[in-house]
Amino acid sequence: MTKLLEQAFEAARNLPPAMQDEMARLIMAMTGEELPVVQLTPEEEASFEESLAQAERGDFATDDQIRAIWAKHGL
Repeated sequence: MTKLLEQAFEAARNLPPAMQDEMARLIMAMTGEELPVVQLTPEEEASFEESLAQAERGDFATDDQIRAIWAKHGL
């Protein structure tokens, strides 16, 4: 590892975790080993799968359900 790269890593240690992760993704992309932007938990993956299955079945929220959500958040 070059001295400059070592200095860059040392400086990166002082950055917030989110910035460190972004830098790591950039380095991985430059070396040809791209990582997913977001790593989902097994529960999140299952939720997305269920949402896709609902969409394929045509199970969508009614207009009244959408209005209720908007009203709940003052929209």
